[in-house]
Amino acid sequence: MISGEHRKHPKLARPKLGNFGRNEWAFVGAPCGTIQSLAQQLITGLSQRFQCAYLDASHQASEMPPMLASGASFEYTDAIQHRQLTASADWGMYQFRNIFSECDVILVNGNHHEAAAQVVIIDPSKTDSLKRRLGQLTNVRLFLLTDENTPIFDFLKDTIPAMAAITSLKLSDTAGILAFFEREMAQNIPLLNGLVLAGGQSLRMGRDKGSIAWHGKPQREYMVDLLRPVCHDVLLSCRPEQVADLQRVCPTIPDSFSDLGPFGAILSAFRGQPDRAWLVVACDLPLLDQTTIEYLVASRSVKSIATAYQSTTDQLPEPLITIWEPKAYAVMLSFLAQGYSCPRKVLINSNTRILTVPNGDALQNVNTPEDLERMAQRPEFHS
Repeated sequence: MISGEHRKHPKLARPKLGNFGRNEWAFVGAPCGTIQSLAQQLITGLSQRFQCAYLDASHQASEMPPMLASGASFEYTDAIQHRQLTASADWGMYQFRNIFSECDVILVNGNHHEAAAQVVIIDPSKTDSLKRRLGQLTNVRLFLLTDENTPIFDFLKDTIPAMAAITSLKLSDTAGILAFFEREMAQNIPLLNGLVLAGGQSLRMGRDKGSIAWHGKPQREYMVDLLRPVCHDVLLSCRPEQVADLQRVCPTIPDSFSDLGPFGAILSAFRGQPDRAWLVVACDLPLLDQTTIEYLVASRSVKSIATAYQSTTDQLPEPLITIWEPKAYAVMLSFLAQGYSCPRKVLINSNTRILTVPNGDALQNVNTPEDLERMAQRPEFHS
């Protein structure tokens, strides 16, 4: 007999995903050509700021590509301006979520696929088609009228609660529809949390780097104070045995990915709150200042998996003062599955926005007693 408290699976925080990913919209109630044209116009307007995807179905019978017909599972073609992947097997929700994990906006032809949110087009010629899809109308966010003299159908009233409160626009009002989606996306920009990395062993230094008082207080506390003005929540990443001491400073996230260093710390943060973006900073940057933090936040690209500064020493992205977007979680897990646990390698090989740091000294870290001695000679610490 299984007790009432027994759980077969560990409790995990699940990201808020639909059938394909975040922010997915199915267009229903119109011919496929109308939906395709509208989706193309929206993607033209949204793709500068967001990663966009479109899902549809082919209406033309075609022969299976020869390699698939011969038994291949996938066939990949590298064309000059695009890449094409053809598969023989059916894809389900979990496969689609993986494929579209980096997309911010997913537009869907609702004549063929369902999505978490819906846009209903009021087209008298497609009344019967819309009636067949009433069960799909679980979260209608917008009505589009093909003819301003055609009222919203009465049969929708029993399916869609509070219908009068839903925005209605003309299908021809492309600018208004684009503005609606831009507002929706602005409201769904992931909240930004701060993560101060304080769980390192400090083996090269021989003492806890986070406890060094460069600014009159332990450096980890100084970093927490530095992030608070620009972050929704700030947490300290630490080893499990540090929690009792550090949680008096601020909330902690103990590492749940053992022996992976900063990579594991970032994954542990995403594991707890997968829908937040994380501004990650190391606690061994004595010269990091508010201006450098604020510039990073102001330059944040939600279209990318991360926004990072370019190192002033080797011109590579600096992973430990970086904003990692929620979409980076799946990317980092895929690198881990391939045997890589270097956050810099993820940034180099992914869609990352790289910035020039306004103050190059801000990225100087202190890892050894020699670094500490040199840093201590700087005038900033002799005022």
